[in-house]
Amino acid sequence: MTTYKGINGFAVQSVASDPSPLDEGQVWYNNASYAFKLAALTTTGTWAAGGNLGTARYMMGSAIQGTQTASLAFGGNPYTGVTESYNGTSWSPVSSLNTPRGRLAGAGTQTAALGFGGLTPLSSATESWSGSSWTSVNSLNRAVRNNGGIGTQTAAVSFGGVDNSDNTTHTENWNGTSWTTSGTFPFATSAGSGAGTQTAGLAFGLGTGSSPYNSNATLTYNGSTWTTVPATINTIRRSAAASGTQTAALFFGGITAAPANALSAATESYNGTAWTSTGSMTTARHGLGGSGTQTSALAFGGISPPTTAATEEFTGPGAPVTQTITTS
Repeated sequence: MTTYKGINGFAVQSVASDPSPLDEGQVWYNNASYAFKLAALTTTGTWAAGGNLGTARYMMGSAIQGTQTASLAFGGNPYTGVTESYNGTSWSPVSSLNTPRGRLAGAGTQTAALGFGGLTPLSSATESWSGSSWTSVNSLNRAVRNNGGIGTQTAAVSFGGVDNSDNTTHTENWNGTSWTTSGTFPFATSAGSGAGTQTAGLAFGLGTGSSPYNSNATLTYNGSTWTTVPATINTIRRSAAASGTQTAALFFGGITAAPANALSAATESYNGTAWTSTGSMTTARHGLGGSGTQTSALAFGGISPPTTAATEEFTGPGAPVTQTITTS
């Protein structure tokens, strides 16, 4: 008779608690819960609760190149300069922005971030984060709020947003010292999401300011030109968050078009060709912050309503999970 030991060369272990880390195909007996268990791979992405922000807010800047265990949130509505750092478990307050504001964009990492644009009043302010403090640097060429941001502290992009009159097609590149107008977005947009770098960027989840108010378009950026690609969003929304790269992005949360203006928990994954829906967030919200990668992302803050401090952590498909073995 074939046995587990005969196949694998060892018997099933009896343990008081489930092992960690897990290896795919690993089998054990949990003698505390009286159950045989198996380490299998997830087939869809899942969200789990993380540590709450210390200050609930929305429309904040975030270090979009940060990771799930090392992120940064700054500014936001109600208008504030509060900055918080995330270590994978909890948020801690650090030095505040010099110019308190909300509806701003962000780029960079937990220890080397950039915040730009915003409102209170309409702002062109740019600040650079050293890991311990903010320094005011050269401003955007145009004051704007609800702009999108991608890239790093020394090579960022600001696109779209609302100026004194309406949504804009304006794009600016940051070289670590100053901003330069570079390329024109194909249509006026605001509250858009982005991923990637200054020379390999991605924009999606775009508000248009007029009917139908949201666009399902996806665009790439090469440092000077925006190009619309065939891939379209499945759940059309704006004011969402994102993580990842030009060819491996994650898009989550947001708000649908008027008149419904429905909050969304939808999550979609982009492989460079198409968007695929994956596991939804626990809390539907818009105006949230995001960072990380396609398979290991972080979502925080936003309006659910009310304004929330909730943080969620995303684990992409293919991660080991514990399953209980049954006879059914």
